[in-house]
Amino acid sequence: MEMRLQKFLSETGVASRRKAEEMIIEGRIAVNGKPAQLGMKVDPAKDFIKVDGKPVTRSGPKLYFAFHKPRAVMSTLEDPQGRPTVKDFLHGIKQRVYPVGRLDYHSEGLLLITNDGEFANMVLHPTRKIPKTYEVKVKGIVEEENLEKLRGGIKLEDGITQPAKVSQIGKTEAGNSWVEITIHEGRKRQVRRMFDRVGHPVLKLKRTSVGGVKLGALAPGALRPLSPLEVERIVKSAKGTSGPEMKNRAVKKGKEKEKEKKSGIVEKVKKAKKVKEVEKTKTPKKRAINKTKTKEFKKSNTGQIKKKNISQNRKAGTRNPKREGFHS
Repeated sequence: MEMRLQKFLSETGVASRRKAEEMIIEGRIAVNGKPAQLGMKVDPAKDFIKVDGKPVTRSGPKLYFAFHKPRAVMSTLEDPQGRPTVKDFLHGIKQRVYPVGRLDYHSEGLLLITNDGEFANMVLHPTRKIPKTYEVKVKGIVEEENLEKLRGGIKLEDGITQPAKVSQIGKTEAGNSWVEITIHEGRKRQVRRMFDRVGHPVLKLKRTSVGGVKLGALAPGALRPLSPLEVERIVKSAKGTSGPEMKNRAVKKGKEKEKEKKSGIVEKVKKAKKVKEVEKTKTPKKRAINKTKTKEFKKSNTGQIKKKNISQNRKAGTRNPKREGFHS
């Protein structure tokens, strides 16, 4: 059965669909010995697919891990600059797995690891709005006014942030603050940029939760498998934000817009009817006035004409034959 190459790579755990597209563009994917193209379809039963020269198959169970990414570690499998990566901590896992999303180089905390492309795509897709919680140490004491700004949305270069849950959880002797923030977006360095905007640069940042899965006491650099309950919890946290429910919401919005349009049209029709009714009430009066004016005008004109005819007859010395008894 044919399917898009990106979907196949996602299902086999090679990478998320978005990452698979990047790999195709980079020329890292080959189908039947030829470089793959974006949008092409493959039949896993017939086609021979390679990634970086290694064959890809569908064998093996789906794996899910929670990883505590330490600071000064790249949340990728490779780094051109030779810095430590997540891959350095994945010894003992025979199947190919990869990180879901990213944490910047100077941040630490929970990072999900999997070989399930559909799961990764669900967590990363912006419409899913998976909640992510961070503990952030920032410079200075954050006043309530700035906490409210963070909750309501901060204007960044790439748009206003969505509402966030924000609370101050502690203060340091040096006069700095610890703040807990939960967001539903995945913009690059979003939390750091938000705090920069309110004048409190981030000193430390740790992600403590993703979709209800907690980092807990997991040590930096340590890895643990997710329980079926935790995987289900993440799926549930994404439920209702895409798929059938998203379609239902879209349909609902479409119906609401149609209603608005219809109500607008109805209002226009009502206004037009009112105008017509007003015109109808005004028209008879206008006609009556016009009739009286025309009658008066005719009378005055006929009177003037008769007077002219009589005066002309008198001058000419002629008489009205009817008055004289002449008949033709």
